[in-house]
Amino acid sequence: MTTPVLVIGEALVDIVSSGNGNGSGRNGKNGSKATPGGSPANVAVGLARLGLPTELVTRFGTDPYGDQLGAHLFGNGVQLSPGSVDPTFRTSTATATLDAAGVASYRFDIAWEPPALSLRRGCPAVHTGSIATVLEPGAAAIRTFLASLADQPVTVTLDPNARPTITPDAESTWAAVRVLAASADLVKLSDEDCEFLRPGMSPDEIAAELLSIDRTKCVVITRGGEGAIGISRGARVEVSAPAIKVVDTVGAGDSFMSALIAGLQARGLLGDVRLEGLDEQTLHDVVDYAVKAAAITCTRHGADPPTAAEHTATWG
Repeated sequence: MTTPVLVIGEALVDIVSSGNGNGSGRNGKNGSKATPGGSPANVAVGLARLGLPTELVTRFGTDPYGDQLGAHLFGNGVQLSPGSVDPTFRTSTATATLDAAGVASYRFDIAWEPPALSLRRGCPAVHTGSIATVLEPGAAAIRTFLASLADQPVTVTLDPNARPTITPDAESTWAAVRVLAASADLVKLSDEDCEFLRPGMSPDEIAAELLSIDRTKCVVITRGGEGAIGISRGARVEVSAPAIKVVDTVGAGDSFMSALIAGLQARGLLGDVRLEGLDEQTLHDVVDYAVKAAAITCTRHGADPPTAAEHTATWG
């Protein structure tokens, strides 16, 4: 594969603190630390570390936080689409507060308006999700672009990564997810997404609702320390998570997503095939690969996805 996977969405700086979440800057008085983040940017880094050429369409400034993001993305081999670095734009931030179990909650200071979106010939997959798919005016641009890919030989993946602090209305957010899912071959959700977006419904019921949409062929639901469920139109698998010592969960879902895409690519299931041939064994293997990538991230501080070599060295 020579044409990059295209990832669309926010790149921001995570200000990670414990306790009250009032830290500020790179070296806040309460010991907070600023690290590159943003769910789509994390997915792009994860893909690049797993050996897939990756291009990110995003928007950040040339302020100190933007310089930090640029160095991180370039340093990990992620290509940036033209217009992604904008001197007139203020780089977005997310304050991540960790609880006693290392689970993060977020407070955002973000704006989102992407540069022009286009598809390179031969691009095997387009991924998007998180805040970029619900925050206007950029969300409308993403919806229009994904809809334009209906007849293109490209696999589209979506991770809504719901943020109740930004979109507190679960019903309208779910409606937006369904619109996007109509243009996506694979939708990944977390158990937290499910509880917020479709309270009282089981993972299988939520998957069935999404799989009833014409294009969607696979739904994967992560369950933290319990692993993940993968459901396609012809198969269902449950994959357990390995026992690990959790440092924090920042970026774990993004590592999972990037490994899911990489696992599909390794099996020739991206591009014009659009997940055809996703049988039970293949689905299990791809989800297992993703679960183990997320597990590695949970053993490290911040959004730090594994390389392909680290994944192999850890799990074989």
